[in-house]
Amino acid sequence: MQNLIALLVAAPLLGAAVLLCGGRRLDRSGHLIGTLLAAVSFVIGVVLFSDLLGRGADDRTLNQHLFSWVPVGGFRADIAFQLDQLSMTFVLLISGVGTLIHIYSIGYMEHDERRRRFFGYLNLFLAAMLLLVLADNYLLLYVGWEGVGLASYLLIGFWQHKPSAATAAKKAFLVNRVGDLGLSIAIMLMFTTFGTFAFGPVLHSVGDAGEGRLTAIGLMLLLAACGKSAQVPLQSWLGDAMEGPTPVSALIHAATMVTAGVYLITRSGALFNAAPTAQLAVTVVGAVTLLFGAIVGCAKDDIKKALAGSTMSQIGYMVLAAGLGPIGYVFAIMHLVTHGFFKAGLFLGAGSVMHGMNDEVDMRRYGGLRKHMPVTFVTFGLGYLAIIGFPGLSGFFSKDKIIEAAFAKGGTEGWVLGGAALLGAAITAYYMTRVMIMTFFGAERWRNAATTSPDEPSAEPAAEHRGEHAEPHPHESPRSMTIPMIVLAFGSVFAGAFFGIGDRFLRWLEPVTGHQEGNSPVGAATVTIATMVLLVVGAGIAYLQYGRRPVPAVAPRGSLLTRAARRDLLQDDFNHVVLVRGGEHLTRSLVYVDHTLVDGVVNGTAASFGGLSGRLRRLQNGYARSYAVSMFGGAALIVAATLLMRAV
Repeated sequence: MQNLIALLVAAPLLGAAVLLCGGRRLDRSGHLIGTLLAAVSFVIGVVLFSDLLGRGADDRTLNQHLFSWVPVGGFRADIAFQLDQLSMTFVLLISGVGTLIHIYSIGYMEHDERRRRFFGYLNLFLAAMLLLVLADNYLLLYVGWEGVGLASYLLIGFWQHKPSAATAAKKAFLVNRVGDLGLSIAIMLMFTTFGTFAFGPVLHSVGDAGEGRLTAIGLMLLLAACGKSAQVPLQSWLGDAMEGPTPVSALIHAATMVTAGVYLITRSGALFNAAPTAQLAVTVVGAVTLLFGAIVGCAKDDIKKALAGSTMSQIGYMVLAAGLGPIGYVFAIMHLVTHGFFKAGLFLGAGSVMHGMNDEVDMRRYGGLRKHMPVTFVTFGLGYLAIIGFPGLSGFFSKDKIIEAAFAKGGTEGWVLGGAALLGAAITAYYMTRVMIMTFFGAERWRNAATTSPDEPSAEPAAEHRGEHAEPHPHESPRSMTIPMIVLAFGSVFAGAFFGIGDRFLRWLEPVTGHQEGNSPVGAATVTIATMVLLVVGAGIAYLQYGRRPVPAVAPRGSLLTRAARRDLLQDDFNHVVLVRGGEHLTRSLVYVDHTLVDGVVNGTAASFGGLSGRLRRLQNGYARSYAVSMFGGAALIVAATLLMRAV
């Protein structure tokens, strides 16, 4: 069976090569080829999953070595794959959700002239993401990591004729380069410390390395995770990345790419367990980000950007859980999987709303859509209930486990982390209820109003092909779009119960991630009750603000916090002042030092020798009498020196 592992990556990689190199002759069938090869990868994943289930818990690791890429002395870089319970979980999530999003894109991108290229980019992304999670060493993981960055750049900027999309793609690419630098430094430190890149030897030898070196590696891995998973302080790119087509938002920014950082931390769990300082930094980053993203999501009127803030917050929960060590690794991955279902469903639901609303993204121009889009309303509503942690749905089982694990950390740290997670649950209920009410309930605010104002170009130019620029006529999306939404809605409802009841998911992952119970000062029942109370409070406040009052067409000025949240809590302003302006001043300072100190020393030395040579050159004047005097003077000095030496 291990010989099938490479085919998981090869199928979508072949699709990308064919679609991107095949030319216009494949325009009519390119979307079908891309979707078929994504489905082939999923089917192979299911076959391998069945094989793993038939093995014992300690015999569920398959390895496939293809070839040695660079074998030079003590340096050896292998192209090899490792399939175990952790990577298998990601394979099914990536290929399964990816296939559904391919199907959804058939209808969503129907009128786009470059649809073939879009599906080629989707296939390229799947191949890179699968390579990332299947690699058996950090160097090959880095190849997939960079491939994901390239594919996300291409997909975010797919409509590059829009300046905002081109800018967003460049921003995502540059911010991720900062995180990628951290990963490259971590890999170099690993090789100098352990003499290898392979997961097994590195993670089994952490006890032989000093804590300082392990802390440095852990912090660099955390920096990499912050870049890919949009965690503070490298979170600024995620909101702008919503400029890409909605299927891209669902695939990259909900279910797959933003989870790469969580995978990296969990896969490196043994290293973080041996570096408490780095592990503490992970929990702090997760706690700060889950609140940061939730607050930003509260103030966005753009439906996709509100969901982007939600994604940032939910990934923060996962990073927080991963930072708790063996107490939280399993729950981090469990929430990652359930989040993949309901957040992908929410993004596809947002795309369905936009499809029926002339690609309008401003929720203040929605309202009353539940009557016109019943399937979208139900599937989006189930995703909404799942993400806020409604009892019995997926988010209830995974998020509550993270909150319990945070309290189980113990001491002041446990209370702070658990309190932050509880507060995040309340804010989640608020902003998601706000999205639900503004979109599907209340007055039909889109009537008698054009959806695209002259100074605000349409967010997604598919409207240009449909020729709809006046009052929208909301309608349900075609089956190619609604069927994936229905499938994801089933996952939003049942996945959490399937994984949580009987500890199925825990027993599945424990051989890889390890697990230990914590002594929580707060019982599971208390956490559940507190979460439910905060859920009701958050949803109730949103209902009072948006359900019982008319939603104004123009957002009110709001409080200082609201205005800051609309500007992403001033993250771009901070980056501009600290990084851009700071970088400019640093550059000018370095140029000054280079000109005055470095060039000054070099040029001064050259000038000194030039002046000395000019003076010496005056002695060579061509007159014999001058040379005779010089010879006489030299001879006199030699005689004087000889007499002086004899006298001594």
